[in-house]
Amino acid sequence: MTISMATKQSVITIREFTAAKQSRLFGLLKQSQFNGQLQLATSSTKWTFEFYMGRLLYVTGGKQSMRRWYRYVKHFCPDLYLEISTLKAELQRLSKIKDDQELSCWEYQLLGLWYSQQKISREQIRKIIESIFVEVFFDVNQSREVMYQVKPENRLSKQLLLVNADTMIYKAKSLWKSWLDAKLGDRSPDLAPLIRHPLELKKRVPEPLYRTLTMMLTGQLTLRDLSVKIDRDIVSLSASLLPHIQQGAIELIELNDLASPLPPPQPIEKSPKGPLIVCVDDSPAICRALEKVLRTADYQIHCVQDPLRAIAVLLSKKPALIFLDLVMPGTNGYELCSQLRRISCFKETPVVILTGNDGMIDRVRARMVGASAFLSKPINPYQVLSVVERQLSKQASVEI
Repeated sequence: MTISMATKQSVITIREFTAAKQSRLFGLLKQSQFNGQLQLATSSTKWTFEFYMGRLLYVTGGKQSMRRWYRYVKHFCPDLYLEISTLKAELQRLSKIKDDQELSCWEYQLLGLWYSQQKISREQIRKIIESIFVEVFFDVNQSREVMYQVKPENRLSKQLLLVNADTMIYKAKSLWKSWLDAKLGDRSPDLAPLIRHPLELKKRVPEPLYRTLTMMLTGQLTLRDLSVKIDRDIVSLSASLLPHIQQGAIELIELNDLASPLPPPQPIEKSPKGPLIVCVDDSPAICRALEKVLRTADYQIHCVQDPLRAIAVLLSKKPALIFLDLVMPGTNGYELCSQLRRISCFKETPVVILTGNDGMIDRVRARMVGASAFLSKPINPYQVLSVVERQLSKQASVEI
């Protein structure tokens, strides 16, 4: 794994993202004294790590980012008033100070404002931020495959705390090992315990404990919330509930994240300026999914749902890259790819075959007709962008 200027705008995939690989990636960024963001993502989750001179400042994102922030701020700063209306007023004040229409990483900047107002101490800030980092790295440990991208964009001008990534990775690794040793690996600490069968639970536990559990396990607090609230480590708490969960007396349910005091930013409609990509696929759903992913990444895209018109459209558009569906009425991706390779202007154009059948025979046949890459359905946004950037980079090097 290497990081260079050539890869700083590319999406890179890492399989089996172990603690050792995490340490190496973050170590390379520390060694290069990187300033900016590291975006780390799975197919369903995305985190953004903020860096200053190669050291960690903060991390946002994940499935329960607001709940996580509120949880630790309330725990370590119990005197703060965290009603949503109060937070909105504080953020409006902060926005005027920063002269910023859209506050970047507002959770971090709000901690900075409170510190400048002497409402919280640097030690409280350290406990909040380090707890957030350990929790995020714990979640990253559950990911078998991640994609990352580095962006040299400084969103945070103020450095409240410089965090050593290796320390956070080690703590999260130890916690993850304890979680696995307790046979909890198939359950998420972001789930909320709810008593589903009170009478069954009452038979199995002493009366004082039953009364305590009925007050705690209402389905309104996650395992992580409960752990912090009662000041008990997450592993022993979850392990103590596991027998009752397995017997069905207690159920773990999903909770929505808490509301953010800031409304989500409104997307700015703009015309894509990147290279043109054409997708030949008879499925409207696949075309819509690709359009959304590629336009968000500033690529121009044109979809052709009638495969019999594909050659004519491609000749008129001359795209930088072509997606071809494998199975279509009247023809297929192999035939179209073979025809394209016989046309001089498409001999070197990257052609990516789309298919729902990720078989070795299909891959071999696709290579034989000149396909550049093979992408499985359903569409994974990060895999789409990764294959597009990789193929266009190869094409650029060929042209040079």
